[in-house]
Order: sequence, then C-alpha cells, then structure tokens
Amino acid sequence: MSHSGGSDTKLDKAGGIEEKMKGVVLAGGTGSRLNPLTRVTNKHLLPVYDKPMVYYPIQTLVNAGIEEILLVTGGKNAGDFLRLLGNGRDFGLKHLNYTYQEGEGGIAEALGLAEFFAGDDSICVILGDNIIENNVRHAVENFKAQKGGAKILLKEVDDAQRFGVAEIQGKHVIGIEEKPKAPKSNFAVIGVYLYDKSVFEKIRRLKPSGRGELEITDVNNFYIDEGKLTYEVLEGWWTDAGTFESLLRANSLVAETGANKMNRGAGRQEVAR
Repeated sequence: MSHSGGSDTKLDKAGGIEEKMKGVVLAGGTGSRLNPLTRVTNKHLLPVYDKPMVYYPIQTLVNAGIEEILLVTGGKNAGDFLRLLGNGRDFGLKHLNYTYQEGEGGIAEALGLAEFFAGDDSICVILGDNIIENNVRHAVENFKAQKGGAKILLKEVDDAQRFGVAEIQGKHVIGIEEKPKAPKSNFAVIGVYLYDKSVFEKIRRLKPSGRGELEITDVNNFYIDEGKLTYEVLEGWWTDAGTFESLLRANSLVAETGANKMNRGAGRQEVAR
C-alpha cells in the first residue's frame, strides 16, 4: 500500500509510516587467511556447498524483507561480482547497487561508503562471509519498532576469543571487547548489525585501532554509551567462512541442513568453532 507522500512509502499496521530499511553486504578484504584460495579471486566468491559465498548474506537480507541492497567490495576482483550477481535477478531483486573500497581500512570504513546509499533510512549490515541456518526477519521487525539506535545479534560459541564478545547485564549489552584473551561471556557478536542513520556520524568519530583499521566494535560501543543498543540471540546455527576450518564447517552445515530457511527455530542448536 502506498502513502500519498511517495510511491515507495509503506504504512505500518497502526497506519503510521513504516520505517524503511536498506541492506548493506560488506564483501571487501583480502581474505589473507584463505591464501592460496584467494590469490586469484575474492574470498566471497569462493563456493560454499552449491553457491558462491556472497549469495548467502544477500539471501539473508532478502529473507528479512529488504529489497534495496548495496554490495561493498574492493581489490582486483570487484568486476567479478558484477558478472556473477548482475542486478540481483537470482534473488528476485529489481536492482543491486555496488560501491568500491580503496585499500584496507576495515569494516567500519567500508560501511562508511554506504552513507550516500542509505540516506535517512536505517540499514541492516551483514558481513559477506556470514552464513545462518534460519533468518533475521524477527530481529529486523523488532528493530523497526525500536525507533532508532542499534541492534546486534549474538550467538553462544565455544571459542569466544576469536570474535567480538558482548558483556551482558540483564537485558542490556554493557560492553563489547574485540578478540579478548579472557572473554566476559560466550556470546559472540555475529556479523549482522542494525543501525539508524546516526551510524555514519559515529564512523566519522572513529580512530584507527592497533590494526590500523576502523573497527565496527567501536561503533557498537558508541551506541552502548548512548544507551541505544539492544541485542537478540540468533536461533539455529551460524558460522563465518573466513578460515579454512570455518569454510569447511560452512560447507558441511549447508550441505546437511540448508541455509537461510524461513521457518523459525528449525534444526539443531549449533555453535561456531
């Protein structure tokens, strides 16, 4: 249903204007941990069972009801994404947007390139090597009802020191530590983030970390400082596919159970290793 204010404005159930959400897939980086597989291609173009890796995060956004999607990539193989994905017809999309990240400035810098695309709308950001069993539709709807701020998705894992780890107090995340030696919980921050438009102002405030990158954990901590970050725990399995072990695991899980399923809570509870 259209609202008289514009052809792409939808009304929510209460008759108010429904908040629009756009999607961003971050598929840059050198994939150095997967060398020599990544010597002649981008990590996100490697196969995970029967599809290229980048298909899975795009499908995650589409399953959440998001139709406007931007793919951020870089390196020498950016043109291969255009050849593979075109305008997103495989996903039922009318159009797919692309932008190019120069150099290696980190996840937050890559996200900063989405500012023009996002405009005043909220965004759902997903890392290009993140693969989930089910879907994030529920989290996206809850975030829209939240009216601003940020929401992150968590998953309990065995090896929390590999990830950003959330310190939780009751219903609130009170801090996130990047790859801590002594994790304060087993809840890893997975690579799916929901942000209001203030995320771009926060990115401009970032200073490079010890790795010389702008860190997404610092962005999330800005929202925590404002008391505007909520979280949900993802149902079903989740894995990244950025190491040989996790790439093998992703292939096995997708082959066994399938990915991006629309029924909630299906399948075994799994943890990323």
